[in-house]
Amino acid sequence: MVTMADVARMAGVSTATVSHVLNGTRPVRARTRELVLSAVAATHYTPNTVARSLATARTTTMGLVLSAISNPYFGELLHAAESAAAEAGYTLLLVDPREDPEYELTVVTRLHHHRVDGVVLAPSARPEAALAYLARHQVPTVLLDRLIDADHDQVGSENCEATAALTGHLADHGHTRIGLVAGLDGLSTTSERRDGHRDALRRRGLPADPELEVSGESATEPARRAVHRLLALDDPPTAIVAGNNSMTIGVMQALRDAGLVVPRDVAVAAFDDFAWADLFSPRLTVVAQPFGEIAATAVQMLLARIGDPDAPPTTRRLAPRLVVRESCGC
Repeated sequence: MVTMADVARMAGVSTATVSHVLNGTRPVRARTRELVLSAVAATHYTPNTVARSLATARTTTMGLVLSAISNPYFGELLHAAESAAAEAGYTLLLVDPREDPEYELTVVTRLHHHRVDGVVLAPSARPEAALAYLARHQVPTVLLDRLIDADHDQVGSENCEATAALTGHLADHGHTRIGLVAGLDGLSTTSERRDGHRDALRRRGLPADPELEVSGESATEPARRAVHRLLALDDPPTAIVAGNNSMTIGVMQALRDAGLVVPRDVAVAAFDDFAWADLFSPRLTVVAQPFGEIAATAVQMLLARIGDPDAPPTTRRLAPRLVVRESCGC
């Protein structure tokens, strides 16, 4: 059986250097890394991960608990998180808690039983049981996207000012009846984006009409139904803000169903950019989140927490950017 020592001999380096290259535990010069990887290929060396995990009490796996994977934004987060984990020598185990707090506890428990070294969690609207389990078993944890308290490491976008920028942009076009299709109740992202929408109205002296705020439940079909309710009002909105990109699709479907043209009849702006937002006709005005940076930061924070379990928790808010296209009337 080929050993790490055999690889080290062929590459002309120490076994420690081979370990650092394979596990990503320390930077190694490009030429040295190339020699080690060539030796691994030549010898067909396969690391004994089971033995290593028994020796180190680590499995170099981390769990990613992420609902609504069909949402293009979360798909981008997943891709970026997997890349960041792989670069650090970790394997990512993905589970979907289905926005169900009970099932969220189930999948978190399963990840713990699989001895993951830590968990990145986009929490549900009621994550108390899952978080209590992770704390009780001292599983290193980072909250992703949906930030809820200061007792955990967490990273996500700034939501209030970003949504205020969307609503304010529509108001600057002369709209005074601006609808909001908000996300699932109980999520921090939903409440923060709703607050930002209301703040923008208040700053411009516009009333916050409760009739113009509807729940799209963070999904396409509920958003489509919600927009039909808005359009049925005696005084319907002339502009709509969608709270995420899945709901944006529902908004556009509802407007098409009603035979309305964007932005001539109703202007639209949305939270979340996605690869084909540019292909809509008209092209969508959006707030674009730095999903790659968010995911990479979550992985880095989890690795830091694994290395130093007693460090004080930190919260990172990353700034999105407003991308102005044609759906707002520009």
